[in-house]
Amino acid sequence: MNFTEAENYLNALQMHKIKLGLAAMQSFLAQVGSPEKRLRFIHVAGTNGKGSVCATLLTALQQAGFRVGMYTSPHFSTVRERIRFDNEYISEAEFAELSAKVIEVLGEEVITYFEFVTAVALLWYERRAPDLVILETGMGGRLDATNVVTPLLSLITSISMDHQAYLGDTLAAIASEKAGIIKKNIPVIAAGGAPEVVQTLCETAERQQAPLYLLGRDFSYDHESSSLWRWHGQTPPLTGEIAGLRCAMRGAYQEENAALAIAALKLLPSHGFTVDEETLRSALLAVRWPGRLEFFRLTGEALHQALPSTSVRSAQFLLDGAHNADGVAKLAATLRADYAGLPITLVWGAMIDKDIRAGLAQLAPLSQRVVLTRVAGERAAEPEQLLACMPEGERHKAVLARLPADALAQAVDLAAGDGLVVIAGSLYLLGELRPMLLGEIA
Repeated sequence: MNFTEAENYLNALQMHKIKLGLAAMQSFLAQVGSPEKRLRFIHVAGTNGKGSVCATLLTALQQAGFRVGMYTSPHFSTVRERIRFDNEYISEAEFAELSAKVIEVLGEEVITYFEFVTAVALLWYERRAPDLVILETGMGGRLDATNVVTPLLSLITSISMDHQAYLGDTLAAIASEKAGIIKKNIPVIAAGGAPEVVQTLCETAERQQAPLYLLGRDFSYDHESSSLWRWHGQTPPLTGEIAGLRCAMRGAYQEENAALAIAALKLLPSHGFTVDEETLRSALLAVRWPGRLEFFRLTGEALHQALPSTSVRSAQFLLDGAHNADGVAKLAATLRADYAGLPITLVWGAMIDKDIRAGLAQLAPLSQRVVLTRVAGERAAEPEQLLACMPEGERHKAVLARLPADALAQAVDLAAGDGLVVIAGSLYLLGELRPMLLGEIA
């Protein structure tokens, strides 16, 4: 089997709908010798911020000299982006080889796309033997395919409404699913949030006799100047202060994500992982996480190669994977705080099962023009459907372009060099357009 054949096999699995449950993963792993039992993990769940927290942990631990694996989802343009070891992604050859092994072991059994990729990842990490693996859940927690591991610690980022069809239609129900990664006697770091979320996390942790460290109760952060912030730990073993911190990633909420990562790092020395303060400061300035408030500028030949049809000589972009209410609210807050007065051209595509009205209600008023397009996939909303979801008073700003590439080209021309092109609404949209602008990640 080569990589193209492995990809084709995976794509065929997409016809099997999302299936939450651990039985398939547990059965497969038992048949291949339980590789997860020979690895050490940090397990990360939550609605928003999971990827940023994972990337922060990876960067800090790497800079401290450890060899670290990181498993995240979804990807932009190749499934290989999900499976990383330090700065290296799984190769096409190894992905194909391990895919063939998974298929052979499964025999007639069929598993989901996410289960299959998780199986490949665990087999690869067993082969590479990292010091630690940072393992991100898919959409849930309790029944997520990754929830077959016993980690050194669990971490739960902010929880908000998303994937209601699978996780429940209340914050408490969603929090209960996310809290399902909390294991007996295993410490957990959590962002907390709404009272019903905090209550659910506390009850689950108490039931599992798991030490719970909550942001705002056991640790916190505040600003010491307009550009610097500091972290405080109030509860042992988090006790202490780290001052003079700055995040490279944009968005005020990245300080919350970094604060969660720091709390996790404070719990790791007992397992042999120590990151000193200077290394941590350096790491926060080095963290990169594609597609999350990712700002860049293209000029001259680089822009012309990306968009041969444009006559614009310079364009600046902000790419953000915001696709649920909380994520869009944070994007809108960033646009108001950091890009006030700058003409914004929004490129928006979304899945039909997302809260499109709420998203466009927040972003359309901040934009001069809104280019609506169709994301690839059977759940994608048509541009006409997106237009119907725009506030009536904002619809005059809309331009419809069915193909994302055409939408991008029109947006760049509309921005005319002095504006900001914002691409948001779906990670799938970023997956189509980011490689055009910046090339492949892996």
